Amino acid sequence: MSFRKFSSDTDVIAFARQHSDLFTAEESLQVEEIGDGNINFVYRVSGADNSLIIKQALPYVRIIGEGWPLSQDRVRIEAEALQLEANHCPDLVPQVYHYDAEQCAIVMEDISAFENLRIAMVERKQLPLLAEHLGRFLADTLFYTSDLYLDTYEKKSLVQRFINPDLCKISEELFFWDPYCDHERNSINASLRTDAEKLWQDSELKLEVARLKIKFLNQAEALLHGDLHAGSVFANKQGTKIIDPEFAYVGPAGFDIGTVIGNYLLNVAGQANQQGEYAERSDYQQWLLAGINTLWHTFEQRFRQHMLAETRDPSLQLGEYADWYISELLADTLGYAGTEMIRRTIGLAHVMDIESIEDAERRADSERLALALGQILIKERTTLSSITQVIDRIRSELYCR
Repeated sequence: MSFRKFSSDTDVIAFARQHSDLFTAEESLQVEEIGDGNINFVYRVSGADNSLIIKQALPYVRIIGEGWPLSQDRVRIEAEALQLEANHCPDLVPQVYHYDAEQCAIVMEDISAFENLRIAMVERKQLPLLAEHLGRFLADTLFYTSDLYLDTYEKKSLVQRFINPDLCKISEELFFWDPYCDHERNSINASLRTDAEKLWQDSELKLEVARLKIKFLNQAEALLHGDLHAGSVFANKQGTKIIDPEFAYVGPAGFDIGTVIGNYLLNVAGQANQQGEYAERSDYQQWLLAGINTLWHTFEQRFRQHMLAETRDPSLQLGEYADWYISELLADTLGYAGTEMIRRTIGLAHVMDIESIEDAERRADSERLALALGQILIKERTTLSSITQVIDRIRSELYCR
């Protein structure tokens, strides 16, 4: 059997029955298409008491068509990344029930009990476990897929398994190229055009972005989720689920951490002009900054513990090396957080944290704040030596507005 796109609900239901044991033969099943549908098809199949998700990858970007081809190997990468992440953080990712190579489809756990984090943040919901869960996920998935833990053969095999050129190319262009020139893919608020043009002429900023890009291209440090924005996280007050690692590849660890922190800060920028009372919005900004602090400290403490107890190469177990490593990782994290903020503001793919602000001038004010914070994180990443200094620097930028 060769690849065949599901053409009807009947096809989806038959696939669900074949590759899971959640449903009885007699019960009636319903199909609902979910997700933004930009790249893949995602379906929820529901019975009387159970449900599951089926994700099918097409050989091209769905919303564009065959003019933008994409390797369907990305669905294998996603399935294997989820399974590998589950080895270390089983409570933080959906369970994969089945991966079908011929149909380029994954059957997995339905996480509809959790809410999309981006929506939750826009609505100013405080999730008490979120930051600790994200810090733990990052510490465990990054350490156990790095040279600190794997031997030479295991690590090289991991790099080979997760070669992902089509989706890496998307990230390379959207993060490190498009926002720093007048590219046709960019989407820029007319009120922000002058700010964008000034950014395009900032040679100091562009040099730092070039340094971050070359690490993204060449530093095979750990297996990354690769697209760890707020839309890839679902959460409630009891737990967290991280989904959609189809951009996974072996790259610089700071990229994943920075992308998460950048999304916290995009919401900080959005809350400056979102609806609601100033005090409520300001309180939520402080909750977000406290979350960044918790996330980083959870990550650092857990990662250091792993380095001390489980690093296999004795030459990498020096305490001084751990100090240097974490310092370098923080600098990378801040830089990549900055690139995430800038590309979500003047690049192709914006976020509802800011886009949902209806008034164009107020939206532009939040966009300027996002650009300012992004540039600070990139330019000052080597001088901000602790997460406390980072948060203080961000607060000073907020208070001077």
